[in-house]
Amino acid sequence: MDELTIQTLIKVKYSGALNEVSMYMNLAMQTGAVLIGGIVLWRMSNMIHKRKQAQRERNDFFNTPYSKGWKR
Repeated sequence: MDELTIQTLIKVKYSGALNEVSMYMNLAMQTGAVLIGGIVLWRMSNMIHKRKQAQRERNDFFNTPYSKGWKR
C-alpha cells in the first residue's frame, strides 16, 4: 500500500502535474488578493465620498414653498 502511494507521488512529480497545481494555486491566491484589495478600496472610497457629501453646504436655490410641497 505504501509503495503504491510513493509510486504515484513520484509519477505525479515527474509528469509535471505538481507544477501545474502550484501555478493554479498561485493564480487563485493572486485573484483572491486582488478581489479583497478591490473591495477594501471600494469601501474606503465610499466612506470618503459620504464624508465629503455630509460636509457640503445645502444650496438654498431650490428651497421654495412649491418644492417643499411636492417633496412629501
